[in-house]
Amino acid sequence: MEQRKRAGLVDAARGLCLLGILLANMLIFQYGIWGKDDMQFYSLSAFDSSVRTLLGIVVEHSFMPIFTFLFGYGMIKMKESLEAAGRKPGWTLCRRFFFLIVIGLIHAELLTESDILTFYGFVGFFLLMFMNRKPKTLLIWGTALLLVVGLMGLVPEETASPSPHKSEKDIYQENYIKETIVVYGTGTYSEIKHHRLTASPLSQEDPMFIFILMFLAPFLTAPMFLFGMYSAKKDCFQKPQEEQRTYARSALILLPAGFCLKVLPYLFPGPGWAATGEMIGANLLALGYLFSFAWVYSKQMGSPWMKRFQAVGKLSLTNYLMQTLVCTTIFYGYGLGWFGKIGVAAGCGLALALYALQLFASEWYLRLFSSGPVEKLLRICTYLSFQGKVRARAPRSRTETAPSQPL
Repeated sequence: MEQRKRAGLVDAARGLCLLGILLANMLIFQYGIWGKDDMQFYSLSAFDSSVRTLLGIVVEHSFMPIFTFLFGYGMIKMKESLEAAGRKPGWTLCRRFFFLIVIGLIHAELLTESDILTFYGFVGFFLLMFMNRKPKTLLIWGTALLLVVGLMGLVPEETASPSPHKSEKDIYQENYIKETIVVYGTGTYSEIKHHRLTASPLSQEDPMFIFILMFLAPFLTAPMFLFGMYSAKKDCFQKPQEEQRTYARSALILLPAGFCLKVLPYLFPGPGWAATGEMIGANLLALGYLFSFAWVYSKQMGSPWMKRFQAVGKLSLTNYLMQTLVCTTIFYGYGLGWFGKIGVAAGCGLALALYALQLFASEWYLRLFSSGPVEKLLRICTYLSFQGKVRARAPRSRTETAPSQPL
């Protein structure tokens, strides 16, 4: 079987993506998944408030879509590799998605409230219906769903009640955030785990809304998955030096367009059309980042830094889980107990330091081993092989395929 060459640009882009995800997740590690959007409970300096706004514009919701894009891309490339080996991809991909869900559930059970692996596993099953569609079909569906997602920003929010009393929803969330600050900052591992798995900021009416949102989630996030699948089928990002102009043109259009749309809610916090701009702009900015990095990669192929980004990307699952382990130990009470204490800017500095460590540690690790421990485990479960590799089906000989002759 002819071995398909792994795309170094895709690995490097996945590695860069982990930096953006870490910067965004650092807010959750520091302030909680609900507290990060309600910073009135923390004593932020003017500088930290400005950094928080900057993160909201240039980082939040614009790096996870890159990971989403690359997930769809990788799904198609894995399908092609399986077919080249004479294997049907359906059941193999299903096993991969199932074990991704298992890893995500363990991650969420033991460490964090911000797991994405479980969601990606479930969405993988949803994407199977698009796996054999033509590139044009994927592009049309992705564009249409992106517009639908954007138009959801026009749905009017509940008008604020003129009553001076807080709503039941506000009281639930306020009490939850206050309790989280105490438990996460000073609690033991068992106390924090119990709070994470049992406490809820939702009022009794909210669970139905959450259920509907979970049902719609695959459709809301589908555009970037589908764009990634489209790019894989068109063999994009396989020949960076030949595609430099495409990267440059795309970046010059998508970066300013995405930024201008994403900044609208900060300039015009009232109108619904501003929220629509933000939803669409977040994805356009993500694509702008991806094409910008692709252009830089095409100019610096083979450089030590690009090799380090590739190493982080090859170990993306292991590095993602390690980020959670290190950061929860730093911020939660059973570790250093820095929850809500060091500030947004210092948190960004910590994220950059941790990522720099991963850049060098990943490169060193891959000199000794061919894949990360979690990646290896996932591949073993996916391919049902201790080598973690797809086994090519031997072609049947003529004698095997010829009809039996009468005696």
